[in-house]
Amino acid sequence: MSSVPKRRLTPQEYLAIERNAHHKSEYFDGAMFAMAGAKRWHNLIAGNVAKRLGLQLDDRKCEVYASDMRVKVSSTGLYTYPDIVVVCDNPLFEDPEQDTLVNPTVLIEVLSKSTEGYDRGKKFEHYRTLQSLAEYLLIDQQKPHIEHFVRQKDNQWLLSETNDLNAVIELPAIQCELSLAEVYRKVAFGD
Repeated sequence: MSSVPKRRLTPQEYLAIERNAHHKSEYFDGAMFAMAGAKRWHNLIAGNVAKRLGLQLDDRKCEVYASDMRVKVSSTGLYTYPDIVVVCDNPLFEDPEQDTLVNPTVLIEVLSKSTEGYDRGKKFEHYRTLQSLAEYLLIDQQKPHIEHFVRQKDNQWLLSETNDLNAVIELPAIQCELSLAEVYRKVAFGD
């Protein structure tokens, strides 16, 4: 049996393929990774969050992107699609296409069984190298539970978490808040 090594893609080759693809793929270290489609609760939660943040940021110099804004972690070379991206002040893009953001302020991932370990581990390791990133949220779709990481002045990350549907999470970097009741509106747990 012949073992022919796979050819590694350059970031430019990845972007050329990705910009013409009918599905999304992430990229790291010369390889593309196809992304699975999101299910009902994942989409509902992401939509709820994007809507709530969008309403609060409507009159400010911040933009909210849901799922299709590619983010590049320049220091590691990861190209990825967070579920929700918030950028404030001046969004910076990798190139004139303006489809690859390089300076997110807040990143939010809705956890699924297949990506939970990656979102908490290696992906967050990449994200922590983004100097613009001030906050990272992980939202569980199986039960009411949100983990909220806030960058501190000493470049450490402070974790707070809640599973109380009456709780409100303050997002100081963008001066917004998210109530768990609104995040999980219309979500039926156990389905």
